[in-house]
Amino acid sequence: MGKRWKEIFGGLKLNRKFTLVICLLVVLPISILVGALFYNMEENVVSENRNYMQYTMERNEDNIRKNIDSINMTTQFFLNDESLLHMLAKTARQEETQTEELMEFYRSDIASLERLVYNNTLLYGVRVYATNDNVQEMMPVLYSRSRMDRMEWVAKTDYTGWNYNYQDKLFDSYNTTPIASLVTNVEDYENGFIGVIETAVTMENMFPALYEDIEDEWSCFISDEGDLYFGDNEQENSENFVRQKMEAGFEKDGIHTDYTTQGREQLVVSYLYIRELHGTLLSVKNISANIRYVHWMRNSFVAVMIIIIVGLAFLINYIVTRLLRQFYDILKSIRVIQKGDLSIRIENCGNDEMGELGTQINKMLDHIERLMKENIDREILAKNSQIRALQNQINAHFIYNVLESIKMMAEIDEEYAISDAITSLGSLLRYSMKWTSNNVLVEEEIEYIRNYLALINLRFDYEIYLSLNIPEEILRQEIPKMSLQPIVENAIYHGIEELAEDTNIYIKGIVNGEDCVIEITDAGKGMNEEETERLRKKIEGEIETSGGSGNGIGLKNVQDRIRMSFGEKYGIGVDSKLGCYTKITVRVPMQ
Repeated sequence: MGKRWKEIFGGLKLNRKFTLVICLLVVLPISILVGALFYNMEENVVSENRNYMQYTMERNEDNIRKNIDSINMTTQFFLNDESLLHMLAKTARQEETQTEELMEFYRSDIASLERLVYNNTLLYGVRVYATNDNVQEMMPVLYSRSRMDRMEWVAKTDYTGWNYNYQDKLFDSYNTTPIASLVTNVEDYENGFIGVIETAVTMENMFPALYEDIEDEWSCFISDEGDLYFGDNEQENSENFVRQKMEAGFEKDGIHTDYTTQGREQLVVSYLYIRELHGTLLSVKNISANIRYVHWMRNSFVAVMIIIIVGLAFLINYIVTRLLRQFYDILKSIRVIQKGDLSIRIENCGNDEMGELGTQINKMLDHIERLMKENIDREILAKNSQIRALQNQINAHFIYNVLESIKMMAEIDEEYAISDAITSLGSLLRYSMKWTSNNVLVEEEIEYIRNYLALINLRFDYEIYLSLNIPEEILRQEIPKMSLQPIVENAIYHGIEELAEDTNIYIKGIVNGEDCVIEITDAGKGMNEEETERLRKKIEGEIETSGGSGNGIGLKNVQDRIRMSFGEKYGIGVDSKLGCYTKITVRVPMQ
């Protein structure tokens, strides 16, 4: 793409390039500013509606909690009415009540309870149901069991607690207004279950948000059982949206307000879990119209700017062409010079920048011969410098030959330990200095480890033995150069050296499906779980490994090189037991 753009831009005339660049310099800052402006406008629309929905939900929460408190207080008042409880207990025991007692009960107790209900404008009604039909009904408070059986919530296995969105079927001509209620069993110590109290309120009074007629706004109450209750403001696809939100789950602490999308609609969603009602009140405001208005303003502005920029481009092109007229005259002279006529000179050079360009071209032609000569001299000096540099290089074979001479001297003096050490050192140097691609064979890396241990054992008073159990097919596998030796070195300096006693390093090869696994185990001091986990995090790069010894940087480098060669699924692992061993596992693919 970049090459194609260079070809197109490079083929344009200079006046068109200037026009394009000037237009870009005008368009880019305006585009950035306009983009930021309309982005902020859209963010402000979302932020304002989020704040509005947050405030609305706080207002709804206050209203609902006041309703709950009022209903609970009313229910508690009925539960504490001794005369009412006495009448329910007599009914439960199937005892007859004298007419005088019933009249007194109605005039004193029922009348006061009725006034309590009527004075509370929130309440739809409070009904007390006996356990049987052996009771004198005293409307609108006391009813028989058969009346309660007409109510929809009786069909539930456990009807106590809150019941929502049902109709009052107490009488044959029932009220169709949807109501909600708190249903409470009445019990006493002697008789047990003696009745039921239904404290009812209309759904509109309980959840006014479900019935508010606000454009592009609707609400829903969701019970913990998954039942959805909509009011008069339910809209198309409301239920599908609520079901999707239920699958995602609701938080149950405080008010949550989010901005989301559904198809092509932008929505601000606010919800509140009401623990006392065992449900969630959810309100949604559709702000698509507001967002579309911002987008319309943006698109209109862009269209006007395009028209202005096109007109500006023609004007700029005309002005630039007039300014570059002298430049094109100079360009013609340069094309003649290009053909080899160095005698030509540019005449009538003015005093402006274009005139200065012509003057400088004339000076350039005067100095061409001198510059060509200087270039030739510099090339000769550069070649001579390269030759001297090659002559000053130290031939790597010189080092090997010197080591070979020292080895022969040691053998002549029967210093065979020194001779063997020189041999190992020479092999190490050849392996290290040998140019190769990134990967080597496992057997080459093992041979390097043998020589390394031979030299290491010269330093210690104890012996470190190398035990190998590697199949032939693994020896022929490729791994990154110097990927096993750092693991052995790490085992010696951090696992074995402090013990200062004869020990072993075990290297085992395993073919695991399509993978090659090499285990390097030392019988050293080992590590506890905390140290092992810390080393794993260092290898994975989760903890900084720079600085100091024993910080895992060598193992991390091995990990990085293996993953660069074979991919993220390969690398090294660590297992250790304090006082027993440390095992490093290298996993690479079978080639």
